[in-house]
Amino acid sequence: MKAAELRNKTDNELETRQRELTEQLFKLRFQRAAGRMENPMKMREVRREIARIKTLLNEKARA
Repeated sequence: MKAAELRNKTDNELETRQRELTEQLFKLRFQRAAGRMENPMKMREVRREIARIKTLLNEKARA
């Protein structure tokens, strides 16, 4: 999801999305450890989206 799309969401929606992505990252780490990872770039995408969400939540908290 792009940052522009994330800006339109509420704080609760962003926190929910962050939780979902954190769980997904956890599962991806297990897949990598087991050697069954299909798309290694997926971890990078998930980590970056989590960072985008945290940045937006931080911006909203400061405003």
